[in-house]
Amino acid sequence: MASNKIGQCTWKFANHVHVLSSAATVGPMEGEGKLKDSYDRIYPDLYAGQDTWEKAERTMMEDAVTIAIHKAGLTEREIDVFLAGDLLNQNISSSFTAKTNQIPFMGVYGACSTSMLSLTLAAALVDAGFAKYAVAAVSSHNCTAEKQYRYPTEYGGQKPDTAQWTVTGAGACVVGLVHQGPRITHATIGSVQDMGIKDPFDMGSAMAPAAADTIQKHFQDTGRSPKDYDLIVTGDLASVGLPIARELLEKAGYVMGERFQDCGLMIYTSEQDTFAGGSGCASSAVVTYGHLLHEMCVGKYQRILVVATGALLSPISYQQGESIPCIAHAVVFENEKGGEQTDAGRY
Repeated sequence: MASNKIGQCTWKFANHVHVLSSAATVGPMEGEGKLKDSYDRIYPDLYAGQDTWEKAERTMMEDAVTIAIHKAGLTEREIDVFLAGDLLNQNISSSFTAKTNQIPFMGVYGACSTSMLSLTLAAALVDAGFAKYAVAAVSSHNCTAEKQYRYPTEYGGQKPDTAQWTVTGAGACVVGLVHQGPRITHATIGSVQDMGIKDPFDMGSAMAPAAADTIQKHFQDTGRSPKDYDLIVTGDLASVGLPIARELLEKAGYVMGERFQDCGLMIYTSEQDTFAGGSGCASSAVVTYGHLLHEMCVGKYQRILVVATGALLSPISYQQGESIPCIAHAVVFENEKGGEQTDAGRY
């Protein structure tokens, strides 16, 4: 039975696509943050035992994928498809990870929204019967992102308070047609929004309209409202973008309340100097795959909406004076009544 499209841009999965397991690996700074007890592996330094930051990021993704697969009680040979993306040119963290695990690979890119984009596609392939088990994964690294998008870390350039701190880490999630674990019921596919913002050090302002647009369309398509969710989180709007998204949604008639939060504000403590908060593919991934799914498993949340946000800029685009187009993709996780008890250690 095929998935159903409802409204303008939301998919409702017809079958029981569930999260079998998930894993999150992080760098040392994230390992000292608010969610330090939620991660599967914390590396003692930014090199993760490698001789370059790029190799370190790949190692973090490789480890997250391996841990998630093993927590699901599966082997790499039992996974039908691996969907992954990152922030580096040509998705090299993902493709080199696929070279290592030898799982049939589909690389995807949605900037920092790639966590929910890859998970949406993984769920769709499982729901449609093209895969029995699928893995979705993403990664980012503070030093690799700084080198590519801004200045080499050694340069020591000053940043404004609107800047964000790219999260060092990776997250992976195994999905399949089983009756245990949180169920993936809906996905809302975002459309690109561009409000004319050109400052690469103010991505929160640029991404906020995309997040608000996707959330509003999700409510319109599903007939739901904020009160239908225990928690609604954006990926990395941080302290600048979250209030803007909240205001835009309130103008559209949706009072979000305290249930509306941002992953980029959940990772670090106030004592850690991260400017406006966390960003990067790993921002939404390590919070969702390392923390939120575990919280669902122990019954704290019954239904959550994760809205991963992404700024679709490149060094070439902003150096040539282009504004920053942005996108957001949303996934609904629900605890299914009557489902099998799930081992919280899988999340």
